[in-house]
Order: sequence, then structure tokens, then C-alpha cells
Amino acid sequence: MNLNISGHHLEVTPSIREYVTTKLERITRHFDSVIDVSVILSVEKLQHQIEATVHVRGRDIHVQAVDEDMYAAIDLLSDKLDRQILKHKEKLMDHRGESIKYHTAIE
Repeated sequence: MNLNISGHHLEVTPSIREYVTTKLERITRHFDSVIDVSVILSVEKLQHQIEATVHVRGRDIHVQAVDEDMYAAIDLLSDKLDRQILKHKEKLMDHRGESIKYHTAIE
């Protein structure tokens, strides 16, 4: 998994980088074919915003979270991203399972 973390109007400190990395490890536990993750941290009008784009095979998943605290925004983002990854994984599994059921019913 390639991880790209950048900041707009914000310096990405090693502690923030480490926190984001540990939170995004949860994604790879659920879905191991993550190709690339791009994270953008920004501050606008005292609102901390974080955006992540996860590139998996066949789809790009984009998630955004806003909060007054950067660490809380990272937590929100990781929760949203986790739900979307699980949803994508379930769709893949349902699709594969139905194609197998369909082919066995025809034969």
C-alpha cells in the first residue's frame, strides 16, 4: 500500500503522520488489495478537514471529514473509510457468489 500524506496550510508533523498511518492500517486488515492511499490534511477557518482517496482494484473511494480537532477528524475519516471498504468488499463477495450460483443452476 502506497501512502501519500500532504498538508494544505498545515505542517504534517511526524506525530500526525504516525497517527494517520496507524488509523489507515485498519483498512488493510479488512481489505488487503488496497493499491494506493492519498490523504490531504487542511485547515480553513479553524475547521480541520481531512480527505482521503483510496484506490482499490476497479474503484476509487473518496471520503472527507471535518471537525474542530485534527485527531477527531482523522478518527471520523477512518470510521467512514472503514464502512465504505467493508461495503465495497461485500459487493464484491455478493457478486462473485451470485455468479457461481447462477452457473450451477444452469448446468
